[in-house]
Amino acid sequence: QVQLVESGGGLVQAGGSLRLSCAASGGTVSRYSMGWFRQAPGKEREFVGAITKSSSYTYYADSVKGRFTISKDNAENTVYLQMNSLKPLDTAVYYCAADSSSFGSRAPRAMDYWGKGTLVTVSS
Repeated sequence: QVQLVESGGGLVQAGGSLRLSCAASGGTVSRYSMGWFRQAPGKEREFVGAITKSSSYTYYADSVKGRFTISKDNAENTVYLQMNSLKPLDTAVYYCAADSSSFGSRAPRAMDYWGKGTLVTVSS
């Protein structure tokens, strides 16, 4: 059973940056594709980005492409989401998820494990 704990959320002004962390225990991130998702109030959970099991490939939602970057540190057993040029529309609870497939998925239902989320609020 993998436990995931997100941190690094908070309040930031539009145009600012935040780095979210997802620390894993009970399993190693090197054995999983890791995804980031977000859920804004009143909306469904949506895909943000993912990194493959081998860390050789990342892919993102169009809404964050060029602004967000995912990385995986196997030694620290942690996955990061670097968020730059933040916009008020990025305000949401951000979740980390683990998927045992090699490539990962954009679908929340495909994830095997979830963290409890961290709130990001972007003010205008």
